[in-house]
Amino acid sequence: MKKKIALLGSTGSIGTQTCDVVAHQSDKFEIIALACGHDSELFREQVRTFSPKYTYTADKPDGMKLSDLATLDEVDIVVIATPGHSPLEAAINASLTGKILALANKEALVSAGELINKNCKASGSVIHPIDSEHSAIWQCLAGEEEISRIILTASGGPFRKTPKEDLKKVTPEMALKHPSWQMGPKVTIDSSTLMNKGLEVIEAYRLFGTALDQIEVLVHPQSIIHSMVEFVDGAIKAQMGLPDMRLPIQYALSYPHRLANPILKSMNLKDLTTLEFEQPDTDKFPCLDLARKAARLGSTYPTALCAADEIAVQAFLDKKIEYLDIPVLINQGLEHNKPVQSLSAEIIRNTDIETKEYVAGLIK
Repeated sequence: MKKKIALLGSTGSIGTQTCDVVAHQSDKFEIIALACGHDSELFREQVRTFSPKYTYTADKPDGMKLSDLATLDEVDIVVIATPGHSPLEAAINASLTGKILALANKEALVSAGELINKNCKASGSVIHPIDSEHSAIWQCLAGEEEISRIILTASGGPFRKTPKEDLKKVTPEMALKHPSWQMGPKVTIDSSTLMNKGLEVIEAYRLFGTALDQIEVLVHPQSIIHSMVEFVDGAIKAQMGLPDMRLPIQYALSYPHRLANPILKSMNLKDLTTLEFEQPDTDKFPCLDLARKAARLGSTYPTALCAADEIAVQAFLDKKIEYLDIPVLINQGLEHNKPVQSLSAEIIRNTDIETKEYVAGLIK
């Protein structure tokens, strides 16, 4: 039987690539629910192509909520492809239903990972990561135990070799030119600041149950090795592939099976003349350390991290602040946060709102 999919964030980068995968595997998967932020021609074309039973747009909700699609009884897999905090409630509610959560949204696990993991344990829901790095780790861990460390790889972004003093001249147009991947604007800016990698450290901590100090980051500009796992005997497993998000998307949908797909190209190993690795420069890119700081503090600090980053990145894209202001504002958001004893969906929601208002006020 076909697996039935609810795709939240269908018109973004991950959403459109998910549609591409499903279109080439129509005998295996069926999209029965589509959701996006705005009613656009692209969305209407997706509706014509897939004929979903349910549709939702944030600008024309018609009395529905995003979480309504994520909790439909007939849905097997919920693909959460929307960045930011907006799909958080849908992710939390879906984790209570016993469904597969195919997660591309970082904020869900960073802000509410503790709560989502608790829900999954109670309901039988499972998380299939779509991020290329976490998919790589997931694949490396198949049938394995006794982890020594997880090594997340990072492209280094467009400013890997840019002197720190020149970063003050960076414009949104410059930061949106990623050297390896095609992503949405928010994720692309996060990649350039290494905040993307900081969020992935927290995600890996939530997903794989390792200690924070067992998760390392290495810059790998070729973006061929998507991540690695070292085991206690010194053996290292690496997952390699061309930088194409459709591969981890399809694996998240088809697990535990691997499917042939004509849109996924094979890598010619003879072309791999160089594989470079280097330590990230956290003096030039402090967002990575800010994410580790939030993870160590726990409580609502990861939520505040995501909220402050979301406001700062959008302000930079809107040319209201400079590039180097992004980590400054994020740190101010963390310093302003007040921890709580136990997390709930309401506390997470309130922390997100309050932090965004505070950081937005700093910009004004």
